[in-house]
Amino acid sequence: MSVGAMLFATEALFVRWMNERGVPTTTQLLARSTGQLLWVLPAVIAGGIAVFRTRRPLLHLARGLSSVSTWGLYFLSFTLLDLATATVLSFTNVMFSTLAAGPLLGERVGRARWVGTIAGLIGVAIMLRPGAELSILGAAVALAAALCWCGITLTSRALTRTDATPTIIAWVDIVTTLGALPFAIAFWRPIGAGDVLILLAFAGFTPGILWLMTEAFRAGEASAVAPFQYLRLPVVAGFGWLLFGEAPDAAAWAGAAVILAGAVAISIAEARRPR
Repeated sequence: MSVGAMLFATEALFVRWMNERGVPTTTQLLARSTGQLLWVLPAVIAGGIAVFRTRRPLLHLARGLSSVSTWGLYFLSFTLLDLATATVLSFTNVMFSTLAAGPLLGERVGRARWVGTIAGLIGVAIMLRPGAELSILGAAVALAAALCWCGITLTSRALTRTDATPTIIAWVDIVTTLGALPFAIAFWRPIGAGDVLILLAFAGFTPGILWLMTEAFRAGEASAVAPFQYLRLPVVAGFGWLLFGEAPDAAAWAGAAVILAGAVAISIAEARRPR
């Protein structure tokens, strides 16, 4: 998850760069989905149709729909918010995952992890305080992406109990590509050769995030593994300031600090929990 966090940071910078160049969000989403499909193609060729064999097709469909919704909303949030703020609000998926992991997955969520979750939600309230300069629409989009992200987290954890990684990836790649295609066509805008090269690079490295996340969820409980993604914030915030001159105000940073504190509390609680 830590290595995946670095790829997440790179992805966010690419999205912000493509937004500056006028590349539609839906085109970015299709490029990402198609890249995932190309990554899994060797496994499909090697395993044939058997790679799609599963006893849980509806859960795979739910994961794919959660994925295309998450990434579409996540990319859109970078058109409405600065990089650091959009990234911080995406961390609330950790809190949503903790809230849902107990009743849906039967995972034991201890007191410290509940405290971390509540702290994170308080942090969101600070960032959305009355008089804040934060775009309410942007915040709503970012939080919606985090909620959909929770769907990825929970379905991933459930599927890794029964299905192999190539099967999980193959299904999500098909569903996300088919889900993104109509929107990419509807909002298509001509792009230059330079943009095509950027999209190819983007499609090439972003699927690595999905593979790393899937294996991370295989190794640990959903509500415990998820917090490690917050490591991407320093990279995103630093480059957002250096490259785009973006800097949230002091109160927004205060709310961000509370959200991060909640994520850290959840991580420490998991590290100390008896196996």
